[in-house]
Amino acid sequence: MCCASCGIAEVDDVKLQKCDACDLVRYCSDKCHEDNRPTHERACKERATELRDEILFKQPESSYLGDCPICFLPISVEFFVQSCCSKMICDGCSYANARRETKQRQTCPFCRHPVPRSKEEIDKNNNKRVAANDPIALMQMGMDYHKKGENEAAVDHLTKAAELGFVEANFKLAFFYEKGLGVEEDEKKALYHYEEAAIGGHCDARYAVVFHEMQNNRSERAIKHLIIAANLGHDHSIKVLKMFYSGGRISKDQFASTLRAYQAAVDATKSPQREAAAIIMAAEGNS
Repeated sequence: MCCASCGIAEVDDVKLQKCDACDLVRYCSDKCHEDNRPTHERACKERATELRDEILFKQPESSYLGDCPICFLPISVEFFVQSCCSKMICDGCSYANARRETKQRQTCPFCRHPVPRSKEEIDKNNNKRVAANDPIALMQMGMDYHKKGENEAAVDHLTKAAELGFVEANFKLAFFYEKGLGVEEDEKKALYHYEEAAIGGHCDARYAVVFHEMQNNRSERAIKHLIIAANLGHDHSIKVLKMFYSGGRISKDQFASTLRAYQAAVDATKSPQREAAAIIMAAEGNS
């Protein structure tokens, strides 16, 4: 293994560093890296794009929401974030906990602490969670700043939440860059954050990437994204794929296998408690 610029071999006292973008070549120093840039730049960009696509089009094992920490079933669209511990709890477990509780003040189904009720209690608890670098609390505080029109503070909190690995924060950041809220409007950064969220299993973010691909006449890439999202149970994606199938854009076998995966992902999120919660919430919405 030798330096791509000067040719020096890696020995005990010479350690070569790989090119961070492509992992194709090694350099003995920053100077050699810079000197070789004109020669290597094109191949570097092509390989970096290939590596990015390998990650982008890898099927996530699950949605970014993961499993409910109470029932261990995949969390569906309906869930609650507990203000006491920032845990995402499915609507079924929240419903079951509310039915089970006999105390005047309900406790959290996860941490069993009394659920904050007043705005002062909620704010105090959120501040504690933010101080502890809880990514969900950081994102929520960022969105609170957004509601107050303080978009620069919102972006700061969302960026930190994204850096801590909460992909919903990437999804929201993409919107801020897309619309120029608190930052300069930047389509490339918006797409980057949509892709980062998609890689983490955020189906709505991947669906947003689909529109970008279609605008650039890259329907094959768009279909790949739709299949990945549909495999995770994303309703909009399976509906668009059905239209593509009707128009002869994808094969019968492709659509059939994706439909099976979609139905399996949807069925995995079902439980009697969640069905009961859905009925209650629908009734409350219609009242």
